Amino acid sequence: MFEGKRYMTVGVKETVGLDIQIIIWSMIDDIRKKNDFNIDYLQVFELETIEINGFEFQKITHKQEVEPYSVTKVFRVEKTVNCKMFVISNKDEEGQEYSVMMLSHEY
Repeated sequence: MFEGKRYMTVGVKETVGLDIQIIIWSMIDDIRKKNDFNIDYLQVFELETIEINGFEFQKITHKQEVEPYSVTKVFRVEKTVNCKMFVISNKDEEGQEYSVMMLSHEY
């Protein structure tokens, strides 16, 4: 799962910075590398702005339900956001795999 072409919705393009998008894709790539782990077709990301010593950081919590998984990381990014995002893996009519990153309200 999560191989092939990667897309994003207009909401993601307008709301979430490229640096955060790259971080999220890399978090998915990290979970794909785990041995003996069943990755779910639906990956959930909760993004929250936190302040540490007067500086804003991006807190990202990555979750999935089918095989319970949760990891939280903090990053320094250009512009923080507060939202919930989904990344969904699917196949087209020809069986080619693709993934879509979207804001939760776009699902």
